[in-house]
Amino acid sequence: MPYVLIQVTDENVSVAQKTALIHGATELLVNILNKDPATTFVVIEEVHTDNWGVGGIPVTELRKKPN
Repeated sequence: MPYVLIQVTDENVSVAQKTALIHGATELLVNILNKDPATTFVVIEEVHTDNWGVGGIPVTELRKKPN
């Protein structure tokens, strides 16, 4: 019974995108590992950008910097 946790920042991920992620992750496990989709669990966790850091800097701060 596979369990997949997908963590993304909470920056407007749509229901359609989440559905596609769930479907895609499930299909990957079915196709590669021959897992039963009925017992494959996919969880999407949205993390606030204050709680996600890259290179020692919170993503909230990174988003404020000009490109």
